[in-house]
Amino acid sequence: MSNRTVPMTDALHGYLVEVSVRESDSLRALREVTAELPNRNMQIAPEQGAFMGWLVTSLGARRAIEVGTFTGYSALAVAEALPEDGRVVCCDVSEEFTSIGLPHWERAGVRGKIDLRIGPASETLAAMIDAGEAGTYDFAFIDADKEGYDAYYEACLTLLRPGGVIAIDNVLWGGSVADASNQEPSTRALRAINDKVFADARVRACMVPVGDGLTLATKR
Repeated sequence: MSNRTVPMTDALHGYLVEVSVRESDSLRALREVTAELPNRNMQIAPEQGAFMGWLVTSLGARRAIEVGTFTGYSALAVAEALPEDGRVVCCDVSEEFTSIGLPHWERAGVRGKIDLRIGPASETLAAMIDAGEAGTYDFAFIDADKEGYDAYYEACLTLLRPGGVIAIDNVLWGGSVADASNQEPSTRALRAINDKVFADARVRACMVPVGDGLTLATKR
């Protein structure tokens, strides 16, 4: 027993992945390809992908949103967990990076579940709201530019049904959020969204130390 989260050593992390991550061949291949990129740290950890897949399944989700897709690992993890008639709308500005994921989505047989929309996420989400989709989504994952988190959170909260869940990534930011001397714009934006969600009566939320920190907020 422990009254705080156990420190994650390399050996313990390896064990965690070994006994808890059932990664498909397509997920593994995409993770390995992404690991060769200079900005590979933008990809979520495999245990986070497994956690998100479990969450989507547990919610019985059919309609999901992703803000920030990068090479598509998280989108693939969510799409594999969705039912055959499920769909995840992926918002990203980069055709270069999202194109890396396309063949892996195809190989996994889930390309039809992934609705990739290239352009500023704020515009994509606003268009979805204008199209009358408010209150119709089950799950949203936010992992994009940190200074846009507040706007993405508000839009996703509008699009979610009551009981739907928003997952906000990087909320621990490598520990920087707890370092008062760090006043970088991204760090300040993350502190602000952490404070906002904690005080937000519209949701019931918790922060879990998976990956770089993940806040889960259920819409009341």
